[in-house]
This record gives sequence, structure tokens and C-alpha cells, in this order.
Amino acid sequence: MLSSLSATFGRLSLGAAASTAGPSSIGSASRLSSSSIRPLHMASSSRPSPRNALPTQSRLSSLGGVRHKGNLAPRRTKYRKAHKITIPFNTGGSTKGTTVQEGAYGIRLLAPARLSAKQLVAAETALKRKLKVVKGAQVFLRVFPDIPVCIKGNETRMGKGKGTFEYWACRANMGKVIFEIGGPVEIRPEVAKEALRLASAKLPVPTEFVTTASKPRIGNQIVESATPSLSTPATAATPGTTGQSTVSATVASS
Repeated sequence: MLSSLSATFGRLSLGAAASTAGPSSIGSASRLSSSSIRPLHMASSSRPSPRNALPTQSRLSSLGGVRHKGNLAPRRTKYRKAHKITIPFNTGGSTKGTTVQEGAYGIRLLAPARLSAKQLVAAETALKRKLKVVKGAQVFLRVFPDIPVCIKGNETRMGKGKGTFEYWACRANMGKVIFEIGGPVEIRPEVAKEALRLASAKLPVPTEFVTTASKPRIGNQIVESATPSLSTPATAATPGTTGQSTVSATVASS
């Protein structure tokens, strides 16, 4: 009530002052009022909202945290959490992913492991730092961390659901090629071996140095390429056909 009365009296006083003042004073007063109001209005309209405070590339993900451009993390996943399973062993004889495909040199795992995004980024950084002197050298990452790992705190009771999201990781089988280096330029073998050694030091699993000439691996065994023997005939004839041709040749000669 008091506020409404004070507002009414203020409008009446402003109207009386405008009627007694001249046109020049009215124009100056209007200019002052507009100049004083405009910056406030612009400031209120240009104030960033909480939704647009972050750029599009670094919005908060559904699992928490900010996804920057250099981070290894998927843009979206079908499920928020995943099971913690044992890394299976390839028993079907598949050699997929155990040879160098993109570059000229690489490192291959000698044991199954779950590699985190932080470990892969550290290995890639060490690899690129060593290959900086080779102009045109390229680094190829053959795996990608797309599995969410959830962790519970210490001294937490059993049950009450799964833990909270902690980091992204990937499952790599034994014999999987993790990093490859190559490109349009030729990299000396000693430089490539030293660079990949620095990268393997950042990984929690033993690795081996491989090239394009390295043979595929199934577990602990190196797969030898099966070449046909020269002593064996290319095709074998059926017994019936061979016998008939022999008999017909004998009759014709007699």
C-alpha cells in the first residue's frame, strides 16, 4: 500500500515538473533517462545464462565433468554405466587387430588389460613429443576408451546400487596393436623404436615392437603363414576317372 502511494505521488510530481519546464528541459530529461536506462537494459539482456555459459564443445556430459577437445571420451553412450567383466581370450583363432595396418611400426600388447583414457593420452603425448623432429610423421590410435568405469568410495557398505562414474576406459585383448606410427615420410627404425618405447612406458602392461613384416598373434602363439607344399599335386583326380582313363588308353594302344 505504501509503495503504491509513493509511486503515485512520484508520477504526479514528475508530471507537474514536466508541465512547468520548457521543451528544452523536457528533451534533455528524456535523453538522460534513455541514456541511463539503455545500458542497464543491454547489460541485463547480454548476461549469460547458466545453460549458455559453456561453449558447445565443452558442455557438461551426462556422466559428469567437462569434455574438452583433447580428451578421449565418447560424445554419447547408450547406457550410463557398464559391467566390470573379465577380458575374454580369443579362442576362435581370429587374428584381427594383431598386425600393423595404418602405419609402418607399432606396439602390441603381451597381456590383456583395461586401459584408461588418461593412460592413452599420456602415451600419445610422449609419442608425439619424440616424433616432433620428424616432419610429417603421423600417430594412429587403434583403440578408443568408450566404457564408463564406476568406483565406490572406501569403507562403503555393500549394496545400494553401483558406484559413481570415475573415468573412461577400453578393454584390449592380448596381441592387440595399440599405437602405430607412419605417414608419407620414412621414419628410421631406431627413432620409431625409441618413440614407441617411451609410449609403452606409460602403459600398465608389457608390449612388443612390431612392424608391417611382423606376423599375427593368437595369445602367446605367433601364427605362421600356411604356404602350400610344392611336392603335393594341385588337384587330385577321382579313382573311378583315373581307372577308366587308364583302361581306355591300354585298349587304344593294343
